[in-house]
Amino acid sequence: MEETPKLRLRSKIYTGVVFAFLFAPIVVMLIYSFNASKSLSVHSGFSLRWYQELLSDRNTLLAVKNTFTLALSATAISTVMGTAAAVGIHKLRSKWARRVLNTVTDIPMTNPDIITGISLMLMFVFVGRLVGSASSLSFWTMLIAHVTFCLPYVILQVLPKLKQMDKALPEAAMDLGCTPAGAFFKVELPEIMPGIITGAIMAFTMSLDDFVISYFTSGAGFETLPIRIYSMTKKTVTPKMYALATIIFFVTLSLLLMNNFVSSEDADGQKTRKRREKKELSRKTVKRLQLAGGGALVILCVCLVAFRSEPLTLNVYNWGEYISDGSEDTFDTIREFQSWYEETYGRPVQVNYSTFASNEDMYNKISSGAVNYDVIIPSDYMIARMREENMLLPLDFDNIPNYENIGEDFRGLYYDPDNQYTVPYTYGIVGVIYNANVVDEQDARDWDLMWNDKYTGSILQFNNSRDAFGTAMYKLGLDVNTTEPADWDRAYEEMLRQRPLVYSYVMDEIYNMMESGEAAIGAYYAGDYFTMVDAQAENVDLQFYYPERTNFYVDAMCIPSCAQNQELAEIFINYMLSEEPAVANAEYTYYASPNALVFENETYIEDMGEDVMAVLYPEMESFADSYNAQAYRNLDRETLHYLNTLWENIKIN
Repeated sequence: MEETPKLRLRSKIYTGVVFAFLFAPIVVMLIYSFNASKSLSVHSGFSLRWYQELLSDRNTLLAVKNTFTLALSATAISTVMGTAAAVGIHKLRSKWARRVLNTVTDIPMTNPDIITGISLMLMFVFVGRLVGSASSLSFWTMLIAHVTFCLPYVILQVLPKLKQMDKALPEAAMDLGCTPAGAFFKVELPEIMPGIITGAIMAFTMSLDDFVISYFTSGAGFETLPIRIYSMTKKTVTPKMYALATIIFFVTLSLLLMNNFVSSEDADGQKTRKRREKKELSRKTVKRLQLAGGGALVILCVCLVAFRSEPLTLNVYNWGEYISDGSEDTFDTIREFQSWYEETYGRPVQVNYSTFASNEDMYNKISSGAVNYDVIIPSDYMIARMREENMLLPLDFDNIPNYENIGEDFRGLYYDPDNQYTVPYTYGIVGVIYNANVVDEQDARDWDLMWNDKYTGSILQFNNSRDAFGTAMYKLGLDVNTTEPADWDRAYEEMLRQRPLVYSYVMDEIYNMMESGEAAIGAYYAGDYFTMVDAQAENVDLQFYYPERTNFYVDAMCIPSCAQNQELAEIFINYMLSEEPAVANAEYTYYASPNALVFENETYIEDMGEDVMAVLYPEMESFADSYNAQAYRNLDRETLHYLNTLWENIKIN
């Protein structure tokens, strides 16, 4: 049937729509990577600012280095193993055995990543405990995991080339005096080289991009780029990540084009003179690969010997974007501590700084025994849980003399009544953020604004059960730590009444929605409000207030029972309480500090400004009294189950 002009036009339109759907997000990302403004919603001119900041961000560049190191290592190993496996499968005489092996090797590709990641983590933990290892997860476990899911892609590319190859070629080579190994390297390998190269490129791309499996199998001190980007989502992701993503996109695109070029060259050259030339080139390539492999082995041995004399190590586990890290010319806390320690104690120290996205993620990783950390910074209710489960070590305050700078109001709180296990790091209060260009000033009062039907479709609610129900319970005057089902039922009815008004249930998504004016009202943490103000669009005027009853929270530095160097951890905590890092961290995070060296520092007060200080440090008779009365406690299992059931009903319906 001949294709009509109308049909051809429709095909082109359809193809154009498909390509627009696939590549529009990438085009937007590329454009905003050159945005002069920090705003992620308004383009204010062309600039290379974010590419320059990217090149000066030591932690991100280290993550890039780790990512490429892991990807190249996994690619090299999986390419060699995958090629050998493909040859072995191809030479099996039993069709049944070949089908079984093909099915088994396909499992890592078809299995959901989260299942693969969790199962590998459990296996590594089991083996680690079996051999008595202090820490089960490390770079090597990530490498094994990456090789596991890269192998099938290599096998899948090499097997078809083996099937296309003339079976008589290796036999003829052996008849002419070649050994089986010689026949493979001189005859078979050049024939299947395009498949090997394609498999290697695919393995590299898959390893470079992986997040889920890496997240579950990563150890302390080795952070890949996808994990770093994920940890940064506690606050808004800056455009320098757009710049980095743009660079990686073009690297990946070049690899795919190379892959297509290799495949097309192989197909086009099968019936031409170039095929013989390609064979000769492949033979030379094999020799070069052998030389490169030998050199790589020597380098690996040298590196292993060098790593045996690595310096003293400290593993720190903190929230994402919760420490001044040197970006945008800020104080680099980790680097400065390393320099200070070497100057003070005459010995180098390596701080492996990792981040988590939630208290629950941190708890699960530490309780599994998979990784050892020396310093962690969880929230109050999680501290109480870990203390009750003997997961924290008592502190030796002789090593933390700067603890005297912590205000009296932040001592003896419910999660650590005897001041044995914690040193407060930051604190804050939940409030309501609203766009003054949309919301009438007389409506901005207490929690009622979150239930005002005048703003239907413009309200954002927390996307977690405790905080969301907390807003309803504070509004109704109920105890947020009650164990009475009837009280939770009342809050549930209030949440149902609010549901038709809610535009979306969010956590970190609130940043872009409020900054751009997509939504007008939302509850969030005081410090994060100022991050939004810095990036708000020109037509948005974000304001903030505290309801009469709301949530108070404290995050504190602790030493988990799995720590390998408690004294060094205490020295680090003491350093964090000294003036320069304490002030720098408070300015960077925009959270209130319980450290007198911070909130009494004149430079800090001047830099933050009166309006910011009034929000972060509101006047109250006693922080401890307000905190103990309104802060979340760790609920018992039965109450948590009932709460989660109610929350699921709200989200499902």
